[in-house]
Amino acid sequence: MPSPALPADRSNPQAASQGDGLVSAGRPNPAAKISAAKISAAKNSASKNSASKISAPKILARQAARESAARTYARHLPIVPVRARGSWITGADGRDYLDCLSGAGTLALGHNHPVVVAALRAVLDSGAPLHVLDLATPVKDEFTSALLAALPPELAADCRIHFAGPTGADAVEAAVKLARTATGRRGVFAFTGAYHGMTAGALALTGANAVRDPAVAGDAFLTRLPFPHPYRCPFGLGGTLGESASAAYVRTLLSDPHSGATAPAAAVVEPVQGEGGVVPAPDGWLRALRAVTAEHGVPLIADEVQTGLGRTGRLFGVDHAGVVPDVMVLSKAIGGGLPLAVVVYRADLDRWAEGAHTGTFRGDQLAMAAGAATIRHILAEDLAARAAELGGRLMGRLTRYQAHHPLLGQVRGRGLMLGMEIVDPDAEPDALGALPAAPATARRLRTELLARGVIAELGGRHGAVLRLLPPLTLGDDEADHLMSVLGQALDAASDRTIRRDLEAAGV
Repeated sequence: MPSPALPADRSNPQAASQGDGLVSAGRPNPAAKISAAKISAAKNSASKNSASKISAPKILARQAARESAARTYARHLPIVPVRARGSWITGADGRDYLDCLSGAGTLALGHNHPVVVAALRAVLDSGAPLHVLDLATPVKDEFTSALLAALPPELAADCRIHFAGPTGADAVEAAVKLARTATGRRGVFAFTGAYHGMTAGALALTGANAVRDPAVAGDAFLTRLPFPHPYRCPFGLGGTLGESASAAYVRTLLSDPHSGATAPAAAVVEPVQGEGGVVPAPDGWLRALRAVTAEHGVPLIADEVQTGLGRTGRLFGVDHAGVVPDVMVLSKAIGGGLPLAVVVYRADLDRWAEGAHTGTFRGDQLAMAAGAATIRHILAEDLAARAAELGGRLMGRLTRYQAHHPLLGQVRGRGLMLGMEIVDPDAEPDALGALPAAPATARRLRTELLARGVIAELGGRHGAVLRLLPPLTLGDDEADHLMSVLGQALDAASDRTIRRDLEAAGV
């Protein structure tokens, strides 16, 4: 079915034109289970009934006055959402915004998907308890059954599931604690560019100095390893040479008796570094990492918080390399938009004592119901394959944009997890041809997109990577609209006269 009619007249004053070649004539959108007319009517209703009664400037002002200085998205995206459906958010300003942030990848099916809403209503109408700590319930049983059906078969055949506190960070903490308990070792291997969360242990694994240093977050037993970066190679080699050097370094640390490193309790890796700037782990490198960790009895922990459940074009990010980790950390999409996090691991690692990792909110029945519905819908509609197909077409368009916009240093990603590294085209390149990051230009590009009704965020080194994380249910026409608007925003951000003025003003 077609996706909702595009509200170009309200989200983009310049009425972005179609024609970026993304729409496949007559191709159904497997995500749409509601007619375009109904969704359009819902948007209009939201604009007429909700926006007229809410003062966005007053709410934004109160938020700024009441909330902590650590708030993030609200600073850069000054909108007040009042209604949402599918890929669209309606703000209190009466405008519709195409959401390419999706709760930082949480909303795999977009906003208020019918299967999720129905699952939530079924639990509420049943009178089932909403909070039961970690007691067994039919809702939890349904969730674990759905999750096992989605996992890599080799892992699902003999695994255990631990429900952590409802954040990815807490699940990372649990995974490391599990590995240390099971192996009796303390060390952990983590990678440059990594992001694993904001709690103390997860933050110690994270590579970004700006968030680790103020918190004095560290781990005396942590060894930081170079992650192969296709644009900013840590070895200054680039390409397959850089990948090989990174793999050889890990192998040397574990096999050389004079390396100064002992076998760690675990190695923690993201199949695609998300907050680190949408940097996919090369398949060959990930296979080499799996081989060397298996050889030395080091559990491999795959942080699939952002990549899990179809985001990258496969059900899990590790699937691209054919790798089966010992431990998988899952959150975001598995809760169907509600807070939920689990650790899935080989049964032989299940050696910790009762209560070794607990939390009050491990049994959210609504999140489990929404998660089970989301998992089953993704499998039934093969949305991972849809993400691969549509992501490939989007990447093709971004590559064509790169040829005309020198501020695009590199475009990369997998499936519907895409990134554009924004650079200074007037600067001197390094020895490998990479240009310096241009964070001010990246911020302007984000602003230009929002002005045209598209929500996107930044990440990566210096905050200079524009990231696109639309729902897996994004329609062909919505994708075409996104690319049209992005093209206009790139044109605006490429205006060097305005860009220099903004950069001089610190914008």
